Amino acid sequence: MHLSDLKTDQTAIIVRVVGHGSFKKRIMEMGFVKGKSVSVVLNAPLKDPIVYKVMDYEISLRRSEARMIEVITEEEAAEKIEKIHSSGELVLERNNVDKIIDSSKKIINIALIGNPNSGKTSLFNYVSGENEHVGNYSGVTVGAKKGSFKYKEYSFIVYDLPGTYALSAYSPEEVYVRKHLEEHTPDVIVNVVVASNLERNLYLTTELIDMDASTVIALNMYDELTQRGSELDYDGLGRMMGVPMIPTDSRNGNGIDNLFDSVIEIFENRNDTVRHIHINHGHVIESGINVITKELKVDRSILKHFSPRYLAIKLLEGDEKVEQLLKHHENYSEWINIRNREVARIKETLNEDIESSIANQKYGFISGALREMYKIGNNDDVQTTKIIDSIVTHKLFGFPIFLFFMWVMFELTFKLGAYPMEWIESSVSWISTTVNNVMSDGMLKDLIIDGLIGGVGGVIVFLPTIVILYLCISFMEDSGYMARAAFIMDKLMHRIGLHGKSFIPLIMGFGCNVPAIAAARTIESPSSRLITILINPFISCSARLPVYILLVGTFFQKHSSLIILGLYLLGILVAVITAKLLRKFLFKEDETPFVMELPPYRIPTIKSTLSHMWDKSWQYLRKMGGIILVASIIIWALSYFPRGNGEMTEYQHQTESYLGQIGKAVTPIMEPLGFDWKVNVAIISGTVAKEIVVSTLGVLYVDGDDVNDVVLSEKLTAINPETNKPNLNPITALTFMVFVLLYFPCIATLAAIAAETGHWKWAVISLFYSCTVAWVVAFAIRHICLLFT
Repeated sequence: MHLSDLKTDQTAIIVRVVGHGSFKKRIMEMGFVKGKSVSVVLNAPLKDPIVYKVMDYEISLRRSEARMIEVITEEEAAEKIEKIHSSGELVLERNNVDKIIDSSKKIINIALIGNPNSGKTSLFNYVSGENEHVGNYSGVTVGAKKGSFKYKEYSFIVYDLPGTYALSAYSPEEVYVRKHLEEHTPDVIVNVVVASNLERNLYLTTELIDMDASTVIALNMYDELTQRGSELDYDGLGRMMGVPMIPTDSRNGNGIDNLFDSVIEIFENRNDTVRHIHINHGHVIESGINVITKELKVDRSILKHFSPRYLAIKLLEGDEKVEQLLKHHENYSEWINIRNREVARIKETLNEDIESSIANQKYGFISGALREMYKIGNNDDVQTTKIIDSIVTHKLFGFPIFLFFMWVMFELTFKLGAYPMEWIESSVSWISTTVNNVMSDGMLKDLIIDGLIGGVGGVIVFLPTIVILYLCISFMEDSGYMARAAFIMDKLMHRIGLHGKSFIPLIMGFGCNVPAIAAARTIESPSSRLITILINPFISCSARLPVYILLVGTFFQKHSSLIILGLYLLGILVAVITAKLLRKFLFKEDETPFVMELPPYRIPTIKSTLSHMWDKSWQYLRKMGGIILVASIIIWALSYFPRGNGEMTEYQHQTESYLGQIGKAVTPIMEPLGFDWKVNVAIISGTVAKEIVVSTLGVLYVDGDDVNDVVLSEKLTAINPETNKPNLNPITALTFMVFVLLYFPCIATLAAIAAETGHWKWAVISLFYSCTVAWVVAFAIRHICLLFT
């Protein structure tokens, strides 16, 4: 608990003090040190400030300052060591209290901070055992991920924060990271930098130095630096900057132990490399920083999280978030007047805007430090990247190459996936045969064969195609090509009112629309972010793939890859048109600049690729045992009841079932598309999850009498004895796939839209708009096909 939580006359023992360096030091100098007893003397009438007694002195602290001191009451300590006297009174030995304090102080809170694509998430995965996917482009980490692990009797709580290039208030990532530092106050910051790209990466480090934050630098992918023949005196550079530097490679764990040894040393104040330096911004700017810093030091309450020097620099830069942080203080108006005066003086003297001046000085400091400590070797990797980029990002060849890669991905997905699909299908058929032979006839047997095996089994056969699709996407992400795809698409994105960075969430939508919508947080412009979110559901996610595989394999075997590619391109086309309409009628033109890193090409590690593939496959399998299993049972029950009389044929029974009645109720709306009531029911069930469309078709079209002899695809093309027509034909199948592509986003996607936009209004708009577009486009395609057949 925190010191601010204590009530009047309550006593506790101080565990530790958190917060910014100078604030922490001042509080400890006042007597608030580990192991000391502190009690609440009295509260002010408005509950702030509070008078505490520590070391026989009475000291007044504001509640916000007391919140930075962690304590443990004697009662809590006694409960932890479970020493209860037989009389019911608490028995507390001092050595036991010391043990409790000692264990509490060995909890280290860490924040992983670094540029996009620096390897933070790889490091997080390695130490915490989490399976967050690592993509070789910015924006994979869209929020803080929390993990924990133990090392050398210390418990570490680690947060993987979004990748950011600086700590200003320009992008959502920067705002998020800075807010985390303010609210969570990590004990140690692990600044992950790319060892082979120090000049760019160390800019963020200079801002952490301004903050006076306890920091250690992980020189990640250090092997790439040495492979180029470069040499870095990282120990000397660390001493120059006052921040320890540890070579690491988070992909294979090299140097991780050394990194956390250094974290422990910093936490325990045992690292002699650590020292607070002031990066010199030149006499003109420094004089302005010093004036504002001196004024800010008057009010100690604002210095709990950030150093006065950092706040002064950000005030000079006109940082809106810092102004919001300070505006409630009584001296705010005076501070702003001083700031405005100093900014005007600096601009007049340097003839340059203040942000550019500060950035130039920081890069000058970095350049000077590296000149002494860093010797650049050959740049073979850089040359290789340039050669590859000259081809794949070529203005004529870039787009055709991208389409070719997409076609190859779908070709591999369909062709390679066909073999394991047959194996799984045979296994499902064998299970059905076994159950049919062992069990006696009855409702339970029908439930297992038609509901469970027919529903879940009809979907699980598509697991190999899902695995291959994610394997291809993972390879493009990890290799660095996905960032090039965004670069290639920037011009097209700009023409529809977006920019290349919006392309990353759209590409991620091929896997799943839910995380893709969340990934749109990395887009700086609010309007571009909202448009990207609203058009993402039209990007065909992997959940729709089983529907395509089933129908394309049944009706379009000779042109399977082209049909699937065409569906994906149709989804992209509808998304583009929708974005254009939104930009024209709802939002102003957006001129947000396209700034995105093009990382060097890397050969993805087998571990990373397989980990990602397994993670997504496991999610798919969990869905089989969860929502799809439940939905299959519900659909079976609705199709099974009411039973009617024994003289009814199976078709008549299905028509009169609850499910049949639902399907027939919407027939007037769907009949122009050529859909019968069974297809209508499958479409309705797909609102929960698109995979359920296939399981529903499996339940409705495959009955228990011949489930072992006839596969679903054959039942779809079989002549219906009641209508004397095939259940489905190629035109209806194509219309069906188009409708599934465009209609109702699944419930999880709608929830993601509501969460990311902050309002259910946009989710409802997406629902009605997508269903309308799906009906219109499917109707058009059906009748165009009828004209030519």
